[in-house]
Amino acid sequence: MDGITTRLTAAATASAPALLLRPWRPADAADLVDLHRDEALRRWVSAVAHDRASAARWVRDQQRGWEAGNRFAFAVSEVHEHIPEGELVGHAVLKNVAHGASSAEVGYWTAAHARGRGVAPRALRALTDWAFTTFAGGGLTRLELLHQADNTASCRVARKCGYELSSLRPAAPPDFPLQGHVHARARGL
Repeated sequence: MDGITTRLTAAATASAPALLLRPWRPADAADLVDLHRDEALRRWVSAVAHDRASAARWVRDQQRGWEAGNRFAFAVSEVHEHIPEGELVGHAVLKNVAHGASSAEVGYWTAAHARGRGVAPRALRALTDWAFTTFAGGGLTRLELLHQADNTASCRVARKCGYELSSLRPAAPPDFPLQGHVHARARGL
């Protein structure tokens, strides 16, 4: 899997520009720090980019996932005519991918300035389609999406994208202080 050239797209809608999903790169570190200043985002993500150094480490970790073939993280940007690579608006990731395994996990977040514009569902659909197409030969038949139970926005996104609530996870502090939802989607749905 080429973590440099893989690109996914989501078409523009009547109210929002097209999305480009591409692997994270070192030049994204400064924007990542800016996006992580959002308190709501920091509440839901497990790793926060506090400064340029921590953002650079996070980006390197995402690149290592591509190299290892077990974590495929995408920067999500809205494509505008005057900004060819688009404006960074989120993150989407396929993780815990193992050859021969039937399931993997997806995740995402959306920047504060882009919430309410359909970024998360469109990015998740693009990622889901890519995952099932790319890893079907390796046996991937199920994707799971986990979120904290009080993250109602993630619940809406999951359902909108065909990920049905399949089980509850007990709280596991400190990383998961509250009960969690596990949503799942099978290939072909």
